[in-house]
Order: sequence, then C-alpha cells, then structure tokens
Amino acid sequence: MNAPLRPQIRASACPHDCPSCCALEIEVEDGRIGRVRGAAANSYTAGVICAKVARYAERVHNPDRLTVPLRRVGPKGSGRFAPVSWDEALDETASRFLEAERRYGPETVWPYFYAGTMGLVMRDGINRLRHAKGYSDQYSTICTALSWAGWMAGHGRLTGTDPREIPETDCVVLWGTNAVVTQVNVMAHAVKARKGRGAPIVAVDVYDNPTMQQADVKLLVRPGTDGALACGVMHALFRDGHADRAYMARYADDPAGLEAHLATRTPAWASSICGVPEAEIEAFAALLGARPRAFFRVGYGFARQRNGAAAMHAVSSIPVVLGSWQHRGGGALHSNSGMFKWDKTLIEGLDRRDPGVRRLDQSRIGAVLNGDPAALAGGPPVTALFIQNTNPVTVAPDQSAVRRGFLRDDLFTVVHEQVMTDTARLADLVLPATMFVEHDDLYQGGGHQHILLGPKLIEPPGECRSNHAVISALAARLGADHRGFGMTARALIDETLQASGRGTLADLERDRWIDCQQPFTQAHFLDGFGHADGRFHFRADWSASSGMPSGPVADMPVFPDHWAVTEAADAAHPFRLATSPARNFLNSSFTETPSSLGKEDRPSVLIHPEDAAAATIAEGDVVTLANPRGSVRLHAKLFAGLRRGVLVAESIWPNDRYLDGAGINTLTGADAPAPVGGAAVHDIKVALRVG
Repeated sequence: MNAPLRPQIRASACPHDCPSCCALEIEVEDGRIGRVRGAAANSYTAGVICAKVARYAERVHNPDRLTVPLRRVGPKGSGRFAPVSWDEALDETASRFLEAERRYGPETVWPYFYAGTMGLVMRDGINRLRHAKGYSDQYSTICTALSWAGWMAGHGRLTGTDPREIPETDCVVLWGTNAVVTQVNVMAHAVKARKGRGAPIVAVDVYDNPTMQQADVKLLVRPGTDGALACGVMHALFRDGHADRAYMARYADDPAGLEAHLATRTPAWASSICGVPEAEIEAFAALLGARPRAFFRVGYGFARQRNGAAAMHAVSSIPVVLGSWQHRGGGALHSNSGMFKWDKTLIEGLDRRDPGVRRLDQSRIGAVLNGDPAALAGGPPVTALFIQNTNPVTVAPDQSAVRRGFLRDDLFTVVHEQVMTDTARLADLVLPATMFVEHDDLYQGGGHQHILLGPKLIEPPGECRSNHAVISALAARLGADHRGFGMTARALIDETLQASGRGTLADLERDRWIDCQQPFTQAHFLDGFGHADGRFHFRADWSASSGMPSGPVADMPVFPDHWAVTEAADAAHPFRLATSPARNFLNSSFTETPSSLGKEDRPSVLIHPEDAAAATIAEGDVVTLANPRGSVRLHAKLFAGLRRGVLVAESIWPNDRYLDGAGINTLTGADAPAPVGGAAVHDIKVALRVG
C-alpha cells in the first residue's frame, strides 16, 4: 500500500502591510494551501509569525471570496450586483474612463491604491497605468507621512540599526508600537535580549496592550504627548551627566542649543502633559543613563497625531543624546525602507510620468470626491475611480464625507478586490482579485533588511485575476502604451532586480531572499547622518521635508518639543480617542475570516472604570462616541489600563458591524497636518454617553 503523499513545503513571503514582511513556508497539497509557518532559516523571521497569518488558509479558501466580475444593478449602496463576463466589465470600464476623459481631461480619472498587498508588482503597477494615461497622481499619506517626516528631520536617511542586533542590547525600548500585535518578530528578538543579557523591555503606549503586558517597564501616556515625555527624559539625561557630550560634539548639530532648550522641560513639566508620574519618568531616564547600549524600536502609532512629526523627532533624539548609536545593539529603527534603492521605472512606468499632473492626497479622498477646490488642486472633479489594494470607505478619515463622495451619481467606481468590502459595495463594477499565493510578486521588509520572493503556489478560485493582469487588460482597451503591460509578473520582477543591482529572479529563487543590510558603520550612522553636514539635526528644518507642504509648518518647533496642536478635549468632548489596531485584524484585512471575527467578538471601546462610573456606564452597555464629524455606537469594555479621559477603540471593523453602520473613522478628521500631511487617526476628541 502506498504511503499518503505529504504536502509540499513552498517558500513565500507575507504580503501584508506590516514591517515584518515575514519569510514563510507554506504547505501546498491538491491545489490548496495548508499550514503556514515562519521560515526558521531567515535570520529575522526566525520561524516566528503572527497567528492570523498562520491561519491564512482560512482566508484563501474562504467561501465568501469574490470569484466573478459583478455589475451594480440597484441603487448605489444597495449591495445589489449581478455577474458579468470579464470582457463586459473591462469594456465598460474602458468606455466610461474614455468618456470621462473626453469631458474633463485625463485628470478626472483617479487610480487609487495602497498597501493591501506590499508586493511591488501588484501594489505599484497601478502607477504604470496612471503615468501612461496622465491620470491624477496620488499623494500617499495615510500611513507614513508624519512619522517619516519626523525621522528624516533628524536623521536625513530612512534607515536604522539592524533589528537582528536586538538580542545584543542592554535595554529594549518599544515606543508607540504594539509589537505583539503588529510585528511579532520584534518581540521575539526583544525576549532574547531579556533572557540572554537581562535587558529590560520598556513599552511606551496609550494603553496596557499585549506588548505592555509583557514589558518590564510600562509608561502609559496620554495620546499626542510623546514629545513631552521624550523631552522630560532628555532633560534628566543632561542634568544627571548621562548625555554623551563627546558623541554629540562629533555627530549632532547643536547639542548646546538643545540642552538650553530643555532646561525648562523638566520631568515634572512632562508629567503634567503626558500623565506619566514624575517618578516614573525619572526612573526611565536613570535606566537609560545606566544602559546607553539601548535599542529604540520606534513605531508609527504615536505619530498619527497632528503633532506626530514633531513627536517622532523628539523621541528619536533620545538615542543621540545617549550616544546609543555607537554601540552594537544600540541606536534605533523606525524603517529600513530607504536602504533598498529600487529602480521601479518598469513597474511604475516612471519613464512616462508627467510631473505637471496634479497629485491628490489619498487621506483627503472625502474632500476630493466632494469637490473641495483645494483638495482638487484647482483641477477638474474626479468622476472615475479605479481602486486596488485598499478600502477607503472603511479606513480613510472623515468617513461620512468619504461615503457621501462615493454615493455621487456622476461618479463611476471600479473596485478590484478579494472580498466584498465596504468600498466594493459602493462600486459600479467589482472585479475579483487574486491573493498572494495565486500570483508572483516581489517584497521588501520595511522593518528588516531582506528582499523576498512570493511565487505563485496555487491557481486562484473562479475567475480571479491579478492586479497586473487587470491593469494590462485595461491598458490595451484604453490605448495606454508601455512595454511593462506586455510582460509577465515574473519578467517584471527579473528586470527590476537587475536594474536595481540585486541579481536576477533565478538568483532569488535559488537563495529565497537577499540580505541588504548595510555595514555596521553605515547602519549606525558612524560614517555620518544623512544630512549634507553629516550630523543629526536637533534643529529641524521642517520646510525641507519631502512631500507636499501642509498645515502650519512655520509654527513647528525647531528643537525637540511637545507641540500643542492636537485636537484637544473640551467641555463638550472631554475624551481623547485612539483607534489602535486589533490583534486579529490588519487594518481592514482579516475582518472577513470567521476565526478573526470570533476572537475579536464585536466593536467596543475601552473605558477607564472611573470614567465609566461617572457616566453610569456598565460593562457591555451600548455607548455613543460623538464629535462634530458624526457619531458611532458600539459596546463598552471597562479597562483600567489607560489614563482617565482616554478611550481606545481597537479597530478596524467593517462599518456594518457597528450598531448604526457608521465605522470608527466617522470620528477621525481629514485635515492635513504639518509638515507634509497625513492621517491623524489617533488624534480625536469625543463625547461619551450611554445609548
């Protein structure tokens, strides 16, 4: 009797918008995937992946996946669709786009995308169609604009310490990142440092989340006050002789000016703003002073405030004051995205890009679709949308405005998607998309240093087509000319690797990944920081930030500071709300899988028990959060692990899971913060009431 066949184990890469970009090993058998594991041989992933990706077979083989093209047959928002053929769907899309172009010019069409997949071919290929046709450009701000501006203001280059050095550190500082939920590999390396060197793990965040629950030192801040805490810590480091003056004299621009500026930013001053007791600030500073070989893993969440860029600059100044960058296992990492230096001319059609075409801010899609002249950059209305890899009706700020825009009768919307999202429900045509194991793609790790290949492992269900296939088919119908449209995804990957000096596709298939880590001296900025003078800039030149200038740039603090421009609580809206990530979702992905939905239960808001008692709110009560942008009804969870006056709604749930169908981003504002815009999705004032 023949032994049963064992599943094949195939190499891949996680496609999701997470800094870890894990190297994967996936069981494949009979055209289906099974167990998903982290690749033990990859020095960063080290065999560790998050639970939701380990359950990925549930997502790929979900019976609720879209599998055929659909045309809307009822009123917008009714959810009534009927199947059509691919030729019908593509012909109608091209016809409507060309009709819109004839009336308003090509800028009336807006290809809109983001990071539902992080693969370079399937995520960024939409730009080739955009540039070949002269469609409106996209200014991508929703995730990184604020934090990257703050990091770059100081460092001048978007790289940092090799995260594989974490086990060699004397202190791990996880600032504004819930690593257990959003990048589990960081926590795995941090635990190695604790076990191997006795390195304490410090967590700075707005609530006692799963990461903070595993930390040795917990610093619970009010939202939008991280800059104050950072300044209080640096004041104590200077005062107590723990500032590395010799290091700063060589590598920083104005340490004397910073010290003078911080003279009034005492721990007591910081405590009055951030809510962390003065004694805890002093103890944290003393801990760092005794352990300058400290590794700061600096997250994104705390920078999603209107003062987020200034806060990032302040927090990332601490390792410079300490001189942590000199030490192996010391320094900081926010993102390594600046190290890969891709040539994406072919993938994005950059050789056809017209810099005169307007750029529309993705975070302000509500204002764009509602005809705001400033948001439209003085150009024509957007009357046609083509959307891939994102779900703006759920994730974009000012959801009420976004929904109003999508419901316009004169707006033609095509959504290419894997499941029926809130955005797809408002589309005119919905096209079924492949998942990462069903197409070939190329990935990079923003939180580490590897390039990875994600090859096609199985055939897609039904009539699903990849992003590249759909874009190329549309290009043929629209008369868009670029040689990239006629190439396979594998050919695009191969030529992009070679153009970028990263070998060939055959090399990558053989080796599974490419380690792009910079030498120690470069990664630690010991050969100079990224500015022209080679120094870290305590004095930030915000006017030099890369991007579209936004907000009151001239009012931004020059030195690290707390900048009081957040949406402050007031008598009518006495609470500050953060929309932190839920453990079993990733933005709006995984919200369709039964196991993730079951583990998260239902939309809820964490309320301090004393705040709940004052409002006569009990566990499980229906409550309303409201501000001038709208209101959201959900259930109360009493939770002592946050400061009074602070609420946390772990998200992002589909809108229809809320009691009134209004999602959490109904409450977020879409104003563009300084210096370069962004989404201040944790910077929200709200009223709280029962019912």
